[in-house]
Amino acid sequence: MSDIQVLVISLAGSYARQQKVSAELSRTSFQWRFLDAIRGSTLKTIPDEYKPKKVKNLLGFELTPNELGCFLSHKKAWQQCVDKNVPTIIFEDDFYLLPHFERAIYFLQNECNAWEAVRLQGLNEVPQKLIFSNGDISLVRNIGDAVGATAYILKPSAAQTLINAASDIYEPLDHFLEHHQKHHLEFLAINPYPVGITGVETTIADRPGRLPIKGWVKTKRSILRALDRQFSKNPWFPK
Repeated sequence: MSDIQVLVISLAGSYARQQKVSAELSRTSFQWRFLDAIRGSTLKTIPDEYKPKKVKNLLGFELTPNELGCFLSHKKAWQQCVDKNVPTIIFEDDFYLLPHFERAIYFLQNECNAWEAVRLQGLNEVPQKLIFSNGDISLVRNIGDAVGATAYILKPSAAQTLINAASDIYEPLDHFLEHHQKHHLEFLAINPYPVGITGVETTIADRPGRLPIKGWVKTKRSILRALDRQFSKNPWFPK
């Protein structure tokens, strides 16, 4: 399918993961390539779009270097979608394809083209609202956050929308994708998902288990978010 670009975000040197990716995608008719991920722990300067102090105030914790690198890697893929000007499937390198993967992409390209961004994988089971079905595969709207950024497809217009909305970075990438109030882009989904996650250890190894924000810290965060909504020209947590 030459009218679709397929990018796999992967850290240089991740040979075992890349071998598995090659084995998966070699069974398809797609042309694809690796996109070198940005290793956040090696960033020499903080990107302009990331404001650690404001992030800490509005989120309750700062992003780890590799969470930031993950976000920047996806932003790099969005730019390549815009530059190439074709729909782009974006994978992280811990996926496997289910038997109906190519049928699902054909469905999106030829039977149901009324979408801008579609999730191809999700970690959480959430209620869904049917938009269109051919009896085998359905385009749906998730009611709730399915979580994960292992696989999704974007049209160039959607990629540009995400780039514009990511002029400030303040939350992990998978949460940002579901933050409709921020980017005003509706991420739809395929049911059943045509991509699974392997369950291998994440390469974002610097993210400790985060305890829920409680007490005064949570109250302070709520106050700062309310002030941001009220007075910022571009609120990070809009209504």
